[in-house]
Amino acid sequence: MGMEIACFDLEGVFVPEIWISVAEQTGIDQLRLTTRDVSDYDQLMHHRLGILAEYGLGLPDIQNVIARLNPLPGAREFLAWARTWFQVVIVSDTFYEFAGPLMKQLDYPVLLCHNLEVDQSGAITGYAIRLAEQKQAIVKGFHSLNFSVFAVGDSYNDTGMLREADHGFLFNPPRRVAEEFPDLPVTTSYAELQDGFVQASSRSIGVQPMSPVRL
Repeated sequence: MGMEIACFDLEGVFVPEIWISVAEQTGIDQLRLTTRDVSDYDQLMHHRLGILAEYGLGLPDIQNVIARLNPLPGAREFLAWARTWFQVVIVSDTFYEFAGPLMKQLDYPVLLCHNLEVDQSGAITGYAIRLAEQKQAIVKGFHSLNFSVFAVGDSYNDTGMLREADHGFLFNPPRRVAEEFPDLPVTTSYAELQDGFVQASSRSIGVQPMSPVRL
């Protein structure tokens, strides 16, 4: 029997949506679009980069927003529980240049994501995708290593990963995502997600050694 590994999306699962936070703090509503709204990631990123160039915003401006963000309530506790019972990897379409402060607050889990291209002025000029359909490819890779894979995400760009996994869960997805992918179970809290993991696992796992407080 293969060991169980858990792959989690980052934004919307453990931390707020970075681009929505940037939109709120800059007042630029065009930046509110995320992978919860747009299924074509390249189209979405080109839209974002165009808006940043139009308003003269660069990497330092976005990093200043990120520095003020905190994990979602209960995220650290759930992640600590998951790391007790599973190998855990964060699989995200964010960028290493964004994620550092958030990873520190989550006690530095393994993060697989992408890189930005930034010029000397701090302007974001492009981005380098590590691999097309990275999330799904990572699950396939873990399968090739004889892992049984659990996966959690909330957006269109997570659905390939969730369907490829042995056990895929949507976490607080937009209604349209849940409706378009009715085969994926929906969880709306860390408690529900924890229960789903426990029920789906081939091992006898429980809520301990976490504190008895429900998430």
